[in-house]
Formats: sequence, structure tokens, C-alpha cells
Amino acid sequence: MKFCTPRANQIILAFLFIVPNILLSQEAVKKETIQLYTDCSCEKNYLRQEITYVNHVRDQAQANVILFIYDIANGSGGRTYKLEFEGTEDYKDISNKLSYDSNANMTADDVRKGLLKKVKSGLLKYVIESDMAEHIKYSIDNKGMDNLQDIDFKDPWNNWIFEVFGRARLNKESSRESFSYAVGFESDHVTEKLRIRTDLQLNQANSEYEQDDEIYTSERFRYSGDGSIVRSISDHWSTGIFAGARHDTFTNLDFRYYFSPAIEYNIFPYNEVLRREIVFAYKIGYFHSDYIDPTIYDKLEEGIFNQSLDVQVRYRQPWGNIYARLIGSTFLNDFTKNRIQLSGSTSLRLFKGLAVSFSGNFQIIRDQINLPAGDASIEDVLLQQKQIATDYQLGSSIGLSYTFGSAYNNIINTRL
Repeated sequence: MKFCTPRANQIILAFLFIVPNILLSQEAVKKETIQLYTDCSCEKNYLRQEITYVNHVRDQAQANVILFIYDIANGSGGRTYKLEFEGTEDYKDISNKLSYDSNANMTADDVRKGLLKKVKSGLLKYVIESDMAEHIKYSIDNKGMDNLQDIDFKDPWNNWIFEVFGRARLNKESSRESFSYAVGFESDHVTEKLRIRTDLQLNQANSEYEQDDEIYTSERFRYSGDGSIVRSISDHWSTGIFAGARHDTFTNLDFRYYFSPAIEYNIFPYNEVLRREIVFAYKIGYFHSDYIDPTIYDKLEEGIFNQSLDVQVRYRQPWGNIYARLIGSTFLNDFTKNRIQLSGSTSLRLFKGLAVSFSGNFQIIRDQINLPAGDASIEDVLLQQKQIATDYQLGSSIGLSYTFGSAYNNIINTRL
């Protein structure tokens, strides 16, 4: 019987130890590579370009880490982003929730860089559990941290945001010319319990249309001021007061002012508004109108009590988004003068690669008491100088998409 030499035994032992570990390492890489699916209203290409240590997949069925980013306007004039990470397969027991706030003073580049930083922070849990953990380098920027206790965090503006804006637009063709401008002022004060808004605007639009040596001109002018105070009562209830005034040549209003108390109930707590909400809002109030021309009811002025019910449903879930809104309004002195508005949109992920979307709106209009008497002139029709009588408005759209092919291509190429 021949026995192996000590040198041969060492080679055999090394082979028996190394080969299984190589195979195991390859299997670990195959299992633990992060396949990231991101669903957001943000610059996905920027995230793909900057986060290169994961595979970005195009369908959540191919992912083992799913990221949903929900956003909504916040009190600083920016947006609040809620990031929800959910692991599957090898990462099925790992989840993470983060938040990121932007403000009105940030540029688009500032916002996307801040969001990128937050996404990278959220991915850290999964990277630590992956085969990339040993490549992580930790660093903490201590710049300015020694003086944090001396910083006064009191807001000198007391949560108020102000905006002044102006815009102008000119279009010109051989037979048509139009010019419009708008200027305005907005303010918004937001706290956990209170929201105060004001909105002042001035708009003018002039149009000119030439046909067969005839020149038709139109001038539309409007100014308006609106304000509201809304107070939170609980996690589900809010109440508020709305008031305003306006002048609008298009709708035959010389001057109108209104006042409406309101109450709102959300079936879900308000802190879940980014993911889901079912809201009922009821308003009852009074408005008084002075008209430019006598109306179809031979009125130059009138005051009316009215009411409305506004129902909104919104769901943003991994399987898709649903939004629907129903508004019903009527005059208290005449229920035949009413309006019903229904609008909605749906985006559903049916299965891998296939998505369908629907949107539509429909209005039944029975409350156009402000229409001027007499027939509409050709200027009114061609240039939309005045509001025209109608019984309804309708619009809809449908879309279907199916994506297939490479699921792991992380290359960004924006060339022509």
C-alpha cells in the first residue's frame, strides 16, 4: 500500500478546502446581488447613474429589493418624500422607511442630490447583508458638529412661505396673434394644527384673429383673491373657513365675493396620506354676484346660498395607483341648479412587464346662472372671449404598455 507524501496531503487538503469555498462564494454572489426596482416620480436615470453597485431592474417581479418613493407638497414650499424599502427572497426580512424634505429655495439639482443620498442610506441595510459588505468604507463628516449645541433653530419666518410671480406669453402667426400675462402673490403658513393660505392673481389675455379682411379682437381680464384657514381637530377631522372675491370678464362677473365654512373627515389617519386616503369634505356658504351684462335670467346682481360635497379616494400601492374624485354642488334655494363633477385616474401593474392606465373626467352642468343673455357672437366663438352654455363636459384616455427584453442594463446613454 502506498501512502501520500506530506506534500501531497497538503495539496489535497487545500483543494478540498478551496474548491467548495469558491463554489460557495459564486453561489453567494448569485443569490445576494441586489436587484433594485424603484417606483417614484423622480429622476430614475439619475439614481441609476449614481448608484452603480446594484442592478437596477425594470420590473418589481425581478427585484429582491423594492423601493417606493411617495411625495407630497410640504409647508416649506417644497416636497416631502417618503422612502419605503422592502426586501424579498434573500432580503425578505429586511425593510426600511426614511423621509426626505426639500424646500422652495432648493434647485432641482439640490433636490435630486439630497434624495440620492437618502436612497443610498436606505440601501445600506441590504449592502451589509450582501457579499459587498466587506467593501464598505465608513466615514463621518464632523465639520461643524462641535458647534451644533450653539445653533438657534428658531424659524425667523414662523413657518410662513411667500411667493411673488409673473409671466408673459406672446404667440404670433400670419392670421392670429395673442398676448397674455399673469402676476400674483401667494402665502402659506403650515403647522401641525393650522394652515393659512392666501392667493392674489391678476391675469389678462388679448387675442386678434384675421379672416377675409375681417379682424376679430378679444380681451379677457381677471383679478381674484382667495384665502382660507384650516385647523386640524384630530387625526381624522379638520375644519376651515374659505373666502374670496373676483372679477372675470370671461364668466360675465363684474364682482363676486364668497364665504364658505367647511368640515373634512379622512377615514385613514392624516399621516397615511402619502399611501392612501378617503376624504369627505362638506362646504356650505354664500356668494354674491354683480354681472357685467344681464344674465339669461335677466339678473344684474344676486346673492345665493350654496353647498357642496367633495369625496376623494387615493391609493398608492405596489400594484399601482388609484385616484378618484366626486364633487356635487347645488344652490340651497333651487336644487335644480346643480353640478356634478367626476374625475379619476388608474395605473395598474397587471403582471410582469404589463401595465394599463385609465383617466377621465365628466361634468353635468346645471348652474350656469352667470351666462349673459343673447346669442354668442362669432368673436366669442372664435376667440373664446366669453363662456358658452353647455350641459356637460367629457374627456377620457386609456393607455397600455408592455415592456420586455434586458432587465439588468444599468448603462445611461442620453446621446442623440
